[in-house]
Amino acid sequence: MAPRILFGFSLIRRRFKDSCSSLFFFVPTCLSFTTCVLIMFYINSTSKILEIHPNQTHLQLKPPVQFSSSITIIKINFSSAVGGGGSLEPPPAEDGQTSRLQILVNGSDSGGLILPEPAPKAIENYEEDETPEDQNQLPKEILQQGNEGNNVDNLDVYNDRPLFEQEYKEMNKSLKIFVYPHKQNDPFANVLLPSVKDIPGGNYASESYFKKALFKSHFITKNPLEADLFYLPFSIASLRNDKRVGVGGIKTFIRNYIRDISKNFPFWNRTGGADHFYVACHSVGRSAMEKAIEVKLNAIQVVCSSSYFLPGYIAHKDASIPQIWPRKGSPPIREPSKRKKLAFYAGAMNSRVREFLVQEWKNDTEISVHQSRLKTPYSESLLGSKFCIHAKGFEVNTARIGDALYYGCVPVILADYYDLPFADILNWNSFSVVMSTMDIPILKKILSHEINNPDYLRLQNNVMEVQKHFQWHDVPIDYDAFYMVMFELWLRRSHMRLVIS
Repeated sequence: MAPRILFGFSLIRRRFKDSCSSLFFFVPTCLSFTTCVLIMFYINSTSKILEIHPNQTHLQLKPPVQFSSSITIIKINFSSAVGGGGSLEPPPAEDGQTSRLQILVNGSDSGGLILPEPAPKAIENYEEDETPEDQNQLPKEILQQGNEGNNVDNLDVYNDRPLFEQEYKEMNKSLKIFVYPHKQNDPFANVLLPSVKDIPGGNYASESYFKKALFKSHFITKNPLEADLFYLPFSIASLRNDKRVGVGGIKTFIRNYIRDISKNFPFWNRTGGADHFYVACHSVGRSAMEKAIEVKLNAIQVVCSSSYFLPGYIAHKDASIPQIWPRKGSPPIREPSKRKKLAFYAGAMNSRVREFLVQEWKNDTEISVHQSRLKTPYSESLLGSKFCIHAKGFEVNTARIGDALYYGCVPVILADYYDLPFADILNWNSFSVVMSTMDIPILKKILSHEINNPDYLRLQNNVMEVQKHFQWHDVPIDYDAFYMVMFELWLRRSHMRLVIS
């Protein structure tokens, strides 16, 4: 009896083992298959979100709607100390009255918080063959420009010429800058004050020209309470060349400088530096703020090395300025018909973009490229070419754009992720050719076939129009590089001013 029981038990156990092993194989297989099905369903259902119709690959931008600049005046009087019975009664607004929210602290009317009126409702988009019933009530400029968009057919050198001219006048009249004070006997006066004797020169002259022009300009105020912006006057190029600091000590110098002004003045702390700015043209400036992270995150960085791909530069908050080699006198003029070369480039091989460009076109007869700097003056090559190529080196910026514009040559920009100088103001498509570096193999096709002679003449004519914006002067001239930088700062000023009593 016992052997039969043992035999039956062993048989049951063997069958159970076999069923378990098959079960352990079947369950994971089913789960894997189910997971694959769910993943495929998810991909199929969500991929439709990313589908773009071929006709929708170009973003069409409508021109900005002109709103009234009026604001409502609301006075809030604090008649007693905190905890007392203050009165918060805004006066009624009258028809046509400008409105402003103004906080009066301790009865003082020295400043206020300005807020615009709510924007009107956006105008709905209509199909080309449809017309809104109240279209005749729209402003005239919107009726004329509403369907044009911001495309290559718009060859005005300004993104919005009337708005720029209007804002430029207002900027010239009301923008105020406070410069943190330093004396001539300061140990670092060479870094913090403009040089009296030296004339700005070289690739990084833009930084020095700006400081010298600002200190002599009508934008400076000695009253920090009326300032729109605060200038941090240290010079990155001067710190780099100062043996007491050098490249390795710049980060520590900046950190200590910010610590000192935040300790001795209240203005940095009230906004975290958001209404402060500095100007730097040397590429060292990109890493100079690593020990003062609040400068990089909050302050307005006005720099030449304006790549929004690399850390350290924040587009829209920061501003790009051109790297300009200073030249005296008026730019030379050569007629387009006398420019025999299609395109020109020369420079050191310090980037893959430049190596690719030279390797691709070094044997071409119409595109003249050189894998080193020329031993002869560049001026004749720039004057004799229709297009002048700006290819990124260590940084996205070089002085070649300024050189091309000075000599009336249409810039061809091969620098991906380059936040172009004065892009808030100027329509770069109207006077330059901005290309992806991946298009280097078809460079000649674009310049000689896709851009016909009338297109080239329009580009070259616009180059002559924007020349004035890319020149520095010992005494600034309206619309030159100094005033363009000031306008970029004007666009970035805070609309809310906190007054500290």
